[in-house]
Amino acid sequence: MAYARAVLTAQQIAPETARPLSRPEYDHLVALGAFDDERVELLRGVIVRMSPHGPAHDAPLDRLTELLVLALGARAKVRVQSAFVAANDSQPEPDLCVVPRRDYDAAHPDQAFLIIEVAASSLAKDRGVKSPLYAESGVPEYWIVNISERSIEVHTQPDAGVYRGVRAYRNGESIPLQVFPDVTVNVDAVLLP
Repeated sequence: MAYARAVLTAQQIAPETARPLSRPEYDHLVALGAFDDERVELLRGVIVRMSPHGPAHDAPLDRLTELLVLALGARAKVRVQSAFVAANDSQPEPDLCVVPRRDYDAAHPDQAFLIIEVAASSLAKDRGVKSPLYAESGVPEYWIVNISERSIEVHTQPDAGVYRGVRAYRNGESIPLQVFPDVTVNVDAVLLP
């Protein structure tokens, strides 16, 4: 007999509370191979399964990766679907992360110039969970490539866990990078018209 798995709500376990997992505990489980056959990330102390992705997600990601690697050269490192240390209880794996150029053999980066998520099915999570998380971490610029609305949402000016500046760019427009203002990304090059 198969059993349905459900997430417990706070009301179901009251007066007890759920115990979140810390990032060091999560790292230890990863090192032990606990998630070798799964795509997961740690968000606010909860292990979250990552959505599988198809061509609508991967094609813009490929184009952005190539554009940023070529434009930034040796000034920064572009990491694809790699861990980012966002807080003691969070270690997301953003689609793209532009980080300082250094060796990350011993630890994941905890600073980023730009983080990009491509949202085909993850828009609510990218806006509601990851945006405040990246703002709290002081990431100066966060993009959401919004596949369904055919736009790139650019979040800037992190302040107290929120981005004060949010603007959607559409086909025909170009986006200058905050930290590297000489680099611009054409929306048409990411979301083909």
